Amino acid sequence: MSTSRLRTFGTRTAGPGNPVYITGEIGINHNGELDNAIALIDAAAEAGCDAVKFQKRTPEICTPRDQWDIERDTPWGRMTYIDYRHRVEFGEAEYTAIAEHCAKRGIDWFASPWDTEAVAFLEKFDVPAHKVASASLTDDELLRALRATGRTVILSTGMSTPKQIRHAVEVLGSDNILLCHATSTYPAKAEELNLRVINTLQQEFPNVPIGYSGHETGLQTTLAAVALGATFVERHITLDRAMWGSDQAASVEPQGLTRLVRDIRTIEQSLGDGVKKVYESELGPMKKLRRVAGVVAETENAPAPEPVAV
Repeated sequence: MSTSRLRTFGTRTAGPGNPVYITGEIGINHNGELDNAIALIDAAAEAGCDAVKFQKRTPEICTPRDQWDIERDTPWGRMTYIDYRHRVEFGEAEYTAIAEHCAKRGIDWFASPWDTEAVAFLEKFDVPAHKVASASLTDDELLRALRATGRTVILSTGMSTPKQIRHAVEVLGSDNILLCHATSTYPAKAEELNLRVINTLQQEFPNVPIGYSGHETGLQTTLAAVALGATFVERHITLDRAMWGSDQAASVEPQGLTRLVRDIRTIEQSLGDGVKKVYESELGPMKKLRRVAGVVAETENAPAPEPVAV
């Protein structure tokens, strides 16, 4: 397998020929509570995920100024939108605790930085990779800052045109990126997932591993993405889909996450190398059930007939 299609995530490697790198997207489903984040890390580790992912924003940069003072109802009472953004944002103390707990559980963690200050913040933690959210695919300043880190960059391609994707790849460079097919609806309808785009991206970017970031309900379509060749899988995870928050309904609860990881690993084993062969385990049934042995094999190996003059 060419190393040009492999990407490093700390001590792990993702890409064709390697196990699917499975990430539980915590995002802001922790609702600003460190205990929720720790519980979600534990759920991901126990399910067998390779990593968990968060989202990191600088609220004053990422929140349009005309929305700062708009009030909204939250679980913590009525507050302005800028205050809400701060309420659900973790700082250095929380991420230090997250890093320590992930190290204890043997699971990677990284985040989607939404601005260049967030990139600098995450770099202090020596994360194994950075993620570009679909909403940030056209933010060239952010892409350049991420490229400068030299780390693996996962680029989600939801709500993006082929031209925009090609431009983002040009800005990031193709050496350290992993592209994720995505549909940015929460939850996404099955008829809008268009999973064959995974194959389209494989053809257009042959030296870039292709993954899948899913926002649908259910697990079947994510498993189909793996069967189509996704080398990286990300699904939002939650402690309870009924919790407050816009991403909770399109997230996977702990029991479902365990099934998802189990089934992905089974699919990996079942895909094989594409070379048709007779397995040793088939020899017994062959001897017992086949009435005529070797005819096909002899025909396949027979020399071509001599041409006949006419």
